[in-house]
Amino acid sequence: EVQLVESGGGLVQPGGSLRLSCAASGFTFSNYAMGWVRQAPGKGREWVSTLNSGGGSTRYADSVKGRFTISRDNAKNTLYLQMNSLKPEDTAVYVCAKYPWTHWGRTDNYDYWGQGTQVTVSS
Repeated sequence: EVQLVESGGGLVQPGGSLRLSCAASGFTFSNYAMGWVRQAPGKGREWVSTLNSGGGSTRYADSVKGRFTISRDNAKNTLYLQMNSLKPEDTAVYVCAKYPWTHWGRTDNYDYWGQGTQVTVSS
């Protein structure tokens, strides 16, 4: 059974930082591409970032490029999202996602996802 459990969300002021974690289980984590998507009130799902199974290839949405960093620790079965210089527009539920292959192929082609963790950026 595939399980993805996010943590690390919370309330932060503009310009601050947060690091999200996603603990994965039920599959061979190191064999699959992973990513993050987010959903804010009044908006649909927005893809944020992805990386391949080995962690050597990454891609970011233009809205977060230069501020967010995706990474993974395959030995710990954990995916991370380091978020710096946070803006109110980043407020959303952040969801960890698994892709069915070693590379994402398409950013929206994930086959499993977690429950999400709330990130609120406000002064």
